[in-house]
Amino acid sequence: MSRDHAPPPREPQETEPVGEARWPMAVAVGTAMALTVLVPDSLRIAPKWVLPSVEGLLLLTLIAGDPGRIDRRSSALRAVAIALVGVLALSAVWSTLQLIDDIIHNGKETASATSLLQTGGTVWAGTVLAFSLLYFELDGGGAAARAHRMPATPALAFPQQLSPELAPPDWRPRYVDYLYLGLTNATAFSPTDVMPLAPWAKITMAVQSLVSLVILGLVVARAVNVLT
Repeated sequence: MSRDHAPPPREPQETEPVGEARWPMAVAVGTAMALTVLVPDSLRIAPKWVLPSVEGLLLLTLIAGDPGRIDRRSSALRAVAIALVGVLALSAVWSTLQLIDDIIHNGKETASATSLLQTGGTVWAGTVLAFSLLYFELDGGGAAARAHRMPATPALAFPQQLSPELAPPDWRPRYVDYLYLGLTNATAFSPTDVMPLAPWAKITMAVQSLVSLVILGLVVARAVNVLT
C-alpha cells in the first residue's frame, strides 16, 4: 500500500471513568449509625430509631441509584448524598453540644469515669466519621465527579497532588484518604499532610478542630475531677 493511501491515524480512545467502590463509604455510614444508637438518649437529637432509619434510607437510595462503584453523575443522587452527610454532621454536632452541657452541669451521663469515657469516646468517634464523610462528599464535587475529572484547583490538596511524582497515573483520593484527614485533624487540631485551599475546606477543618478540642479537653478535665 502506498503512503498516499495509508489509513488515517486512530485517535486515542477515552478511557472509561473508574469510580471508587461504594462499600468503604457505606461501612462508615453504618458505623456512624451504630454509634448514634450507642449514644445515651439525652445526647441524641431524636429518638433512638429515627436518625439511623433516615440515614439508612438515604444510603439505600444512593446504592440503588448508583450500585457498585461511584461513577454516576446525577444531581438527584448528589442531593441525597449531601442530605446524608448533613444529617450525620447535624447529629454529631448536636451530641457534642449535649455532651458539653452534661459535663458542665455534672449530668448523670458523665458522673462516673466509665460512663464519661464511653460517652465521650462514642461522640468523638461519631464526629470523626461525620467530618470524614463531609470532606469525601464536598471535595471536587463528590466521588462521582472525581471519577470523571479531578478539578484543576483542588479544595483539599493531598500530598499526591502537591508532589505528583509520588503518585501513580490518574491518582484519585479515596474515602480512606478523607478518613485519615478527619482522624488526624481531630487529634492534631490542625492540618497535617492535607492542606485546605478553598474557604469551605478551611472553615470545615477549623470547626472540626474546635469540636474535637472541646470534647477531648472537657472529657479529660472531667475525668481527672471524677477520679480525684
